[in-house]
Amino acid sequence: MQRYFVDLIAEEQFTLTGEDFHHIVNVMRFKVGDQIICTTSTGEGAICQIAEITDEQVVADVVQWEDRSTELPIRVTIASGLPKGDKLELIIQKGTELGAFSFLPFSAKRSIVKWDEKKAVKKVERWQKIAKEAAEQSHRRFIPNVHNPVNLSVLINLSQEFTYKLIAYEEVAKQGEGSVLAETLLQMKPGESLLVVFGPEGGLAVDEIEVLINNGFRACALGPRILRTETAPLYLLSALSYQFELLR
Repeated sequence: MQRYFVDLIAEEQFTLTGEDFHHIVNVMRFKVGDQIICTTSTGEGAICQIAEITDEQVVADVVQWEDRSTELPIRVTIASGLPKGDKLELIIQKGTELGAFSFLPFSAKRSIVKWDEKKAVKKVERWQKIAKEAAEQSHRRFIPNVHNPVNLSVLINLSQEFTYKLIAYEEVAKQGEGSVLAETLLQMKPGESLLVVFGPEGGLAVDEIEVLINNGFRACALGPRILRTETAPLYLLSALSYQFELLR
């Protein structure tokens, strides 16, 4: 059943407009009587039946409110050093499907891509749209927030809000030290937050690692293999899902 995130709700009734209206009418070709799932900005979802379709909006009546949550119990923020091409789009799309709470791109020393402030608004809007579509496809209750890219100093300031802070560091993997991630997974409790920093192609510079560690981050390995910048966040989210969803 197709899911939509909707803000307009009154008296057990949702109103869908704009791109959602277009998707319902022109892409999915739903008719009056068909059912969809509507989710509010506060994460409440309901099975709804389309009651009316006009030239500009779709009105759907609530049939039954959902009682099952599909959200990862840990609020995970993925901080990615700006990678080349469309790799960040892949991280956002697949990371949303795997339960990421938010995404925080940042400019790392080895980031080949340089952030263009003139294109910033459209770029972030596209990333946020990718997160919304992935959240609908995977039946999330919330749309992850995609932040504007920041520098390392701002990232460190923002990190003070998190319960746990990790760095995915390939040199730790080479040394065969994989215990930090396992220890952190065992320590974390549902409702806590985790910030994980991933480098761009070429990884993080040594001085960046040192600065992060001096500000409360712990370096960890993601298994014995060296993962690409777009693969590493997905490994981390899968490990969290196994620990907090499949084992409980």
